[in-house]
Formats: sequence, structure tokens, C-alpha cells
Amino acid sequence: MLKLKNVQTFYGNIQALKDVTIEISEGEIITLIGANGAGKSTTLMAVCGIVPPRSGEIFFMDEPITGMEPDKIVSLGICQVPEGRRIFPYLSVAENLDMGAFLRNDRAEIKKDMEYVFDLFPILAERRHQAGGTLSGGEQQMLAISRALMARPRLLLLDEPSLGLAPLIVKQIFEILSKINAENNTTIFLVEQNANLALKVAARGYVMENGRITLTNSSKNLLADEEVKKAYLGL
Repeated sequence: MLKLKNVQTFYGNIQALKDVTIEISEGEIITLIGANGAGKSTTLMAVCGIVPPRSGEIFFMDEPITGMEPDKIVSLGICQVPEGRRIFPYLSVAENLDMGAFLRNDRAEIKKDMEYVFDLFPILAERRHQAGGTLSGGEQQMLAISRALMARPRLLLLDEPSLGLAPLIVKQIFEILSKINAENNTTIFLVEQNANLALKVAARGYVMENGRITLTNSSKNLLADEEVKKAYLGL
């Protein structure tokens, strides 16, 4: 479904990604783990067209999307839940969800999808008229995920969904991600510093160090890898 081939990106003269090659098949949950500043978020930004590659290629459903405008990439079915959630703080929960469906005009289906996300996250249904900025951190993360789902993504990109959240909320959110993947066959590309949690929910994983992919394997094998244990699992 998604292929990054020898992608290189720069911030000015500083190279952030170095020959990054990643492949994700439809219906998979894949995780990209690594230390803070390794280039994980930049990888997602490259896919979304926010930080276009200086060289290399990105394909979605076998079609090139390298250099494509971000709004066009969203219209193809790729949506990102950014780090820090980035909800609209002064809009209500319902208005934030409407913004997720901005490119759609099928009102009946939009209403159906809104009820679906309210079923996934009942607390959002209770707070549908409340301003997004007044929600707790966990509720804002639920809203950010739900807003992305309103676009009916084929590929959902998540950037550090566990960041700053209580363990119980993190567990709930990861359970919902598995449910979304199973029920809708939504492909998920997960960037996460909590390597242990990410590898337990994903089928396969990539390890990134200093802008390079240094290791890829099944999640089971990565969890058992001594170097991964030492560097990322605290074992």
C-alpha cells in the first residue's frame, strides 16, 4: 500500500532522513520506533507532503505521491494524527469532527461516521458541545484520532499517540487502534517512543537511528532482540 524508497529529506542543510526504505501492506499495523530526534516524525511528514523528499520516491497504491500537495494526499486516503494532537481548541468536539470530514459531501455517511467514533469513544459523545481545548489530554488524543477517522482514511498515520498520557488511557487508545484496524481494515503506520507497547500491537517494526533504518523484523522478533531490549525496552 505504501512504499518509501531511498527517501532523503533535509531541514536547510541538515539531513534528517538518509535513504529510508519502508514498505507497508494493506491491512497491516506497522510501527517505527527509535529515540527522540531519530527522524520518526519527519518520516510521517514526508509521507504527508509536509517535508517533501529531496531525493527518493514515495508510492501509495503503486502511484507516486512524491512532491504531491498535502491536501491532495489526504484526498487519496492518507490521514495523520500529529504529535501533540493539534486539535482546534476553540471549536467544539462535533465541529472538530466536521473538520475531519472537510473534503467529503456525503452528509448521511458523515453523520453515520460521527456516531461510529462516538461509539468508539463514548466520552466524546458526552462532550460533543464542549470546546476541544477544555478536554483532558487523553480526551484530546481521542478527538484527534476521531477527527482523522472522519476522513475515512485507508492509511492512518499516528505520531506518538501515547505522549504525555496516563497508562490506563494509553492502553484504551491502543485497544481502539487494534479495533479500528480489525473492523475497517484500516492500515496503520504508528510512530511511537513506547517501543514495548507499539511492538505488541504491530505485526512488524522498523528501528530508526539518526535518520536511517537500522533494523526491520516481525514485532515478535524485535521484542526478543537483545539490542532492541537494551536500547528501547529498558531490559
